[in-house]
Amino acid sequence: MILEHPLTTLDNPSSINYRQFKAGSVLLVVVLLVALLAAVVMGHLQINTEEIQLVQNQTGGADALAISEAGLNDALARLRQDPGWNARLADIPFASGAYTVAVEGSTVTSTAVTSRGFVAKIQADVTKSPGGPPCTVQIERLRINP
Repeated sequence: MILEHPLTTLDNPSSINYRQFKAGSVLLVVVLLVALLAAVVMGHLQINTEEIQLVQNQTGGADALAISEAGLNDALARLRQDPGWNARLADIPFASGAYTVAVEGSTVTSTAVTSRGFVAKIQADVTKSPGGPPCTVQIERLRINP
């Protein structure tokens, strides 16, 4: 009886060992392709997650800036009615957040915080025209998130 090594029969396609080897090779290729596709899909998911976060940050910052601008407009309206007004407005609710306004000399500062925690700040240097209400308030210099 002659014993043959299983790999020596690979040249005979009808042998069982050849079929098993061929099936194992196909399985290995399929597993590698599935792993490659999984890696590609995971990479795309990571990129999409980062882009969603960027969009949320952009919209949150824009919301905070709009609320801060509303606070500035509120302060300018009060200054038009009373040029000597210098009170502080604290945590005035507006849209999806609140703003705080402070007037120090000729500088009006409006700070806003959204419900999601985004913050924006606007500072305006203003000049007020003399005269009775309503008076003209002109913004000389505007700083956003100084």
